[in-house]
Amino acid sequence: MKTDDILELRGIKKAFGGVPVLNGIDLKVRQGEFITLLGSSGCGKTTTLRIISGLETPDSGSVLLEGADVTGAEPDKRGVHTVFQNYALFPHMTVEANIGYSLKIRGVKKPQIKARVKEMLELVQLEGFESRMPGELSGGQRQRVAIARSVIDSPKVLLLDEPLGALDLQLRRMMQVELKRLQKKLGITFIYITHDQEEALNMSDRIAVMRGGLFEQLGTPNEIYDHPKTAYVARFVGSANILTLGGKCLAVRSEALELKKDAEGYLSGVVCEKSFAGGMLRIAVETESCGELVASRHGIDSPLAPGDTVGISWADGAAVEVQP
Repeated sequence: MKTDDILELRGIKKAFGGVPVLNGIDLKVRQGEFITLLGSSGCGKTTTLRIISGLETPDSGSVLLEGADVTGAEPDKRGVHTVFQNYALFPHMTVEANIGYSLKIRGVKKPQIKARVKEMLELVQLEGFESRMPGELSGGQRQRVAIARSVIDSPKVLLLDEPLGALDLQLRRMMQVELKRLQKKLGITFIYITHDQEEALNMSDRIAVMRGGLFEQLGTPNEIYDHPKTAYVARFVGSANILTLGGKCLAVRSEALELKKDAEGYLSGVVCEKSFAGGMLRIAVETESCGELVASRHGIDSPLAPGDTVGISWADGAAVEVQP
């Protein structure tokens, strides 16, 4: 059956030791799409990837690749490769041997392997590193080698399980840009796992926010951030205040809150704390009816001080109604 979707999950359920991990998930992924599974530890992200790759078998449901049911197919028969956080490179092999390994075991001739490895090294910008050993490379370089090895034989889908988790923050951000560039250039479908919401927002075409073995919300980064459907998504992706006004459960991003000393607003409160992190000033305000709310803004300080009474307001459209 011909389909525009390269991958489809239908009603996937999985339990370990009687404990449900996936509770009937459905997902359609388009050819060439970069889709991220985002969620906290234990939500089912890695189990989903292992079922797609064939390393786990679902208790019920099916996995379709290019319209064909591969639920029972062996991992090496699916055309799906995985990049892990620990890179999984062979430490006793050179960069060239690591990248060309899958072609070698398939019996491809040496001149063809060498030419293809050269293409991959150019793609990941590691020309001249052929003879290096993995132990002689930086974390970012090892990650590039792992990616080159995974895409050398043009898989249908590339699965990436927290691939940047072991890198420091600056290198992680550089590699986010690099991975996105590679994905667009290769045109391969990427299914990416992370618990880092900033990473998901920066890189993805669509994000699937997972919770308790289900997809809480699936949408573009803009949809997930600006139009969360539930309080959980609003809090998990970015920083949102959840409050009840007029009988409605509302999410208001911390950067959308406006605080004015001794002024009127939708609410009033008292500044209880100021802190600075990640280039943003965080101001916590205690309100009588909605508990503690947090406002954030660029800068390292504000004229407001703990103990000040403030009016709290926000622009029209900044408050989004969500499910509790």
